Amino acid sequence: MNKKIALVTGANKGIGYETAKQLAQAGVKVLAASRNKEKGEAAVASLKKEGLDVEFLQLDVLNENDIDNAYNFIQEQFGKLDILVNNAGIQIESTEWASNTAVQVNEAALRETLDTNFFSIVKLTDKLLPLIKKSGSGRIVNLSSILGSLALHADENSPIYSSKLFAYNASKTILNAYTIHLAAAVKNDGIKVNAAHPGWVKTDMGTDAAPMNVAEGAKTSVSLALLDEKGPTGKYIHLEQVLPW
Repeated sequence: MNKKIALVTGANKGIGYETAKQLAQAGVKVLAASRNKEKGEAAVASLKKEGLDVEFLQLDVLNENDIDNAYNFIQEQFGKLDILVNNAGIQIESTEWASNTAVQVNEAALRETLDTNFFSIVKLTDKLLPLIKKSGSGRIVNLSSILGSLALHADENSPIYSSKLFAYNASKTILNAYTIHLAAAVKNDGIKVNAAHPGWVKTDMGTDAAPMNVAEGAKTSVSLALLDEKGPTGKYIHLEQVLPW
């Protein structure tokens, strides 16, 4: 198969859906993953109506059986994976952007956030890495957030200084650390690994107050997924601009 094969998690809505759409429009065969079968199949049906090469894959990133099944399916059908976009994520602490939850977030919320936004990504990526290595030019995109930047959180003059949702922000900070370490570990395999900040986007999480639409929000992920051999790796990027860790 000459086509690139991509897996996008959380692809039934929002940035994930738009990422799947834009990758398919670029000629990539996309496996649109969703933990909810009904919503995932509806999303894929919508994309197929546009003539796009998209296939539904049921994948709850917290379910190890689903992760195993995803590996087996990709191995049997394609024998490789060219692009992995770790898009699925949650924010369950607060609806108030300008708040600090460091002294009030409970352990359950912290663990649930880290399980979804970090540990599941490590498990899924580790499982699929042998298939990505077979690509020869694999690309891994971890959906981070500018809210994971320690440099900006420590700067009282930064635009995010007042937003300290501890569980969510910490999950993105540790995901950034994983991005740097993984990029170094696989650099000799032709694989590029980057963290993407999509921007403040009109999604369920971003709300209608956000200035960017989902098409704009997916641009960074898509760009990093389609990097050529001269592209960056181990970087933290928003619309081709490198962000401070």
